[in-house]
Amino acid sequence: MKSRRDFLRNTFGLGAGLAAAPRLFATPTQASGESMDMDHTGHASQGRGRMVSVETPDVPQLPWRMAGETKEFHLIAEPVKRRLMPGRDMEVWGYNGSCPGPTIQANQGDRVRVVFDNHLPESSTIHWHGLEVPVGMDGVPYISQKPVAPGGRFVYEFTLHQAGTFFYHAHGAMQEMMGMIGFFVIHPQKTWTPRVDHDFGIVLQEWAILPNSNVPNTANMEFNWLTFNGKAGPDTTPLVVRHGSRVRIRLVNLGMDHHPIHLHGNTFFVTGTEAGRQPEGRWGPENTVLVGVAQARDVEFEAKYSGDWMLHCHLPHHMMNSMSDLIGDRMMTTMRLDDKQALMQMQTYADHIGVAHIHHAPIAPDATTVPGFPQDAFMEMGMDKAVYRPENYGLPPNWSANVMGMMALVRVVPDELYEKIMTMKARGESQPPQQPDHEHPKG
Repeated sequence: MKSRRDFLRNTFGLGAGLAAAPRLFATPTQASGESMDMDHTGHASQGRGRMVSVETPDVPQLPWRMAGETKEFHLIAEPVKRRLMPGRDMEVWGYNGSCPGPTIQANQGDRVRVVFDNHLPESSTIHWHGLEVPVGMDGVPYISQKPVAPGGRFVYEFTLHQAGTFFYHAHGAMQEMMGMIGFFVIHPQKTWTPRVDHDFGIVLQEWAILPNSNVPNTANMEFNWLTFNGKAGPDTTPLVVRHGSRVRIRLVNLGMDHHPIHLHGNTFFVTGTEAGRQPEGRWGPENTVLVGVAQARDVEFEAKYSGDWMLHCHLPHHMMNSMSDLIGDRMMTTMRLDDKQALMQMQTYADHIGVAHIHHAPIAPDATTVPGFPQDAFMEMGMDKAVYRPENYGLPPNWSANVMGMMALVRVVPDELYEKIMTMKARGESQPPQQPDHEHPKG
């Protein structure tokens, strides 16, 4: 019988690429011929087989500049308007115009400085979750520092000796629930094995947005909007990967609920937590990982099965959105609606966001006589055109009708389709190309 190590080696190709990887995000003076430099904008060039930067769909990277030997970032806490999905915005708090805040990426061993400006109407601080920093940099109001007053500034500075998936957030309960969190990824000095070709980060959040308001109720314990990186499905951007590549997905949870995140059609290994990379002996095959409050989980898998695979929280109420009938933003009541009423109501919403509503899945002629009906029957709301981005290219018509809440797609596609999508993305194409239904390429 093969040993567990042999099983992992065969599954992930542990025998390949064991040489130390070049330093990621090096300064120009540090870069070698094989390194992949990260420029001041926070973006990096990518090459297959090398260490790659982390992509956080729908969330920008935080730029930096070199100040002597220190990598300097600038974070601004401020109110943010965020589109949950077409026709539904929310007024939240975040950093640098984004919620979640922009992603910080740096190297193990870097000296970093984060200049924090507070543009909120109340005091705030930043806590570096999971990072081992001097107590004066820990970001706890009154205990490790004075609160940063509105219009004030505080400079955080420390050396990064860890590596892994960490995050930053305001250290105030209500501010956390207003959305104040962001990734802080520290890349290791020596590349982890097996080496990945794609690396993604997703922040899990929940919101209580009551009728007649776009502002989250941070004292409410009932949540009606669930998001990946500040977006509710189907407005979440798919994770597009090459068939046969190796993929890492970093999941961070800062909210009130735990989330069992499930990936369809693939088996992964949990390789890291908010404390960093886990020893190989702790890895085990799974396809659902529980991401508890204040936790991070890194999962890795080989994308050997072509297709468009769902990635979602498996709590049933987290796989739906709170729809509205656009009349005073009242909550939609579906339990007393018949087929005709449901279609009229959904078309009202479809007209508002500029899409044609496709009829929901069929129901029986005597459906209304069955106890418990309706349940899912009137919940589908296709909006393919309204949520289009290049990463959606090639998905089947009405794909968006069943992607709701804390949900996105992992698209495992052949090289030709991958290159086409990346080219469309680089061009900034925002409208779907004309494509007959029968010509939709398959992942």
